[in-house]
Amino acid sequence: MKPRDRKSVVVPAVAPSSAACIRSLGSRGIRTIAVSETEAAPEFHSRHCDETLVVPDPETDFLGYKDALLGLAKRPSVQTITPLREEDVWALAKYRSEFATHITPLWPTVESLRTVYDRVELMNAASEAGVAVPETSTFDEVDDWGHEQIAKPRYAILTDEYVASMSSTEVVHPGSVSFLQPGHRPDREELVSEMGHVPIVQEYVPGPEYALWALYDRGDVVATCQKHQLRGYSYAGNTSVARQTTSIPDLETAGRRLLEALDWHGPVSVQFVRNEATGEFTLLEINPRFWVSLECPLQAGVDFAYYYWCLACDLPVRAESDYEPGVATHLLRGELLHILSILREENPLVEPPSLPGTVWDVASSIRRQPHFDYLSVTDPGPFVRDVLNTGYELFGTAPDASSSPSGERATDSSDASSAASKPPTDASAGAIHNPDRR
Repeated sequence: MKPRDRKSVVVPAVAPSSAACIRSLGSRGIRTIAVSETEAAPEFHSRHCDETLVVPDPETDFLGYKDALLGLAKRPSVQTITPLREEDVWALAKYRSEFATHITPLWPTVESLRTVYDRVELMNAASEAGVAVPETSTFDEVDDWGHEQIAKPRYAILTDEYVASMSSTEVVHPGSVSFLQPGHRPDREELVSEMGHVPIVQEYVPGPEYALWALYDRGDVVATCQKHQLRGYSYAGNTSVARQTTSIPDLETAGRRLLEALDWHGPVSVQFVRNEATGEFTLLEINPRFWVSLECPLQAGVDFAYYYWCLACDLPVRAESDYEPGVATHLLRGELLHILSILREENPLVEPPSLPGTVWDVASSIRRQPHFDYLSVTDPGPFVRDVLNTGYELFGTAPDASSSPSGERATDSSDASSAASKPPTDASAGAIHNPDRR
């Protein structure tokens, strides 16, 4: 059998979850095709990566990116595309009929995404399903600024469906969460300029963050696993850089109740905060795709990427009903940024932890649980490239995308004409200024 005749999977090379997918599926003999808008993608240098393609940047040429994915889906050998970021799942959902001609749709419908990506609609749906939610209003509805509150984008992504001034070729990520000073009305126009639209304001719910990771098949659960976030990019939270598996019945109940109400289909991560005053799990958001810390459930015995592949190939899924709680994984550069955030950031609602205590916690947890998103003794290429990319961001030394940390590079130029090349002007795959999304 020729290499290109082997059953293949397309994996956007955009986050640590990409490396987890490629390693899981590639080690099983499944042919992996990594795509990225930059040649500096760490996943391009995995020994389990069979083919790499540079494609248009979806933030500047969304239709070009969609067409590149569709061109790959038309290959007879390609069985599926793994959605690892918002641009992936939005392209697959919005152009579902085009992709469904060639591969089995294993992602939510565009109608489901409209509910999930509009955080006002999401909170309403969760409340109706009996899931706790923070008090949520649009900015213009707020008349009391004396409480502990945060401002965040109403829409998880900005498209022409949400913002009239945008074109159909754009998909933009709005700004991040702003912690508001109690008693001070924030500058509305400044927030609108930063986020690209009128944001929402939510009550601030203090407490540790959790998530229910899941894979659903047309409303039926295939597999689940739970996460407790140990540290984020910032001491105030953000995307997890250290997390461990857990098993809490109330967390499972809350997440599945919402997903069943949404009649979910595909991979999903339901994010919660456990109210430190009541112990109740309060919804933060839903990520309708594979999550950044995909390596964590894999280490605990739940291989979501492989289960997804089995569904795509109409194979029986033998998901593990039990997994090991307390298994932790780390993103090393993220741990560094967490420590640096204590020195660099000020937050009106969250007190910074002790710096020596945090350094000790990071070091001791890595010693106890030496499991990592990128670092692998048997597959060092992605970690080495990620370090080079991070060095470029910190010190301005451009990474040499033509050299392979793993000693060789799997490439295929036969589809170059259908996937426009973009020079690696930055290290967006693993960039320190653009933290991997949840």
